[in-house]
Amino acid sequence: MGNHGSNLDDILAEDMHHWYNKFMRESPSGLITLFELKAILGLKGMTENANSYVDQVFLTFDMDGDGYIDFVEYIAAISLMLKGEINQKLKWYFKLFDQDGNGKIDKEELETIFAAIQDITRNRDTDPEDIVSIIFERIDVKGEGELTLEEFIEGARDHEDIMDMLKSLMDLTPVLVIIVEGRTG
Repeated sequence: MGNHGSNLDDILAEDMHHWYNKFMRESPSGLITLFELKAILGLKGMTENANSYVDQVFLTFDMDGDGYIDFVEYIAAISLMLKGEINQKLKWYFKLFDQDGNGKIDKEELETIFAAIQDITRNRDTDPEDIVSIIFERIDVKGEGELTLEEFIEGARDHEDIMDMLKSLMDLTPVLVIIVEGRTG
């Protein structure tokens, strides 16, 4: 029995009361603001791109758009990241990538998000432009320079290497570890 992720695999199996207590310890008001989320995750001194990315993550988790993440949204977000079906995760990725909300993602939006993720994770193994070029070369078969939700989902599902790249880039396990185990230091 390996320990590599067994902690996170069992997170949602925990007692809901326990989850609620964790949530209320971090946010006694019962609502998490964007500022509080950044504090919980210990995100300070980020680049403008990284800051925009965290803002966009917050907006996608704030499902009712009221400017707060409540307990139900909190549990739904963690559940999606850990146990969500691949189509659900791809829809969430798409919503995150579609920064202008026009229902399509273009190269610039993807490059901005990937660069921001790298700023936060400090993982700069691959140039965001290279990643985006690969994705558009394989998925944007019409050569329009933008992808609809349907094209994005179909393309990611049809290309295992792109799916693996997205899973790796979008791995929010370090964020979940902070949420579950609390801040260190």
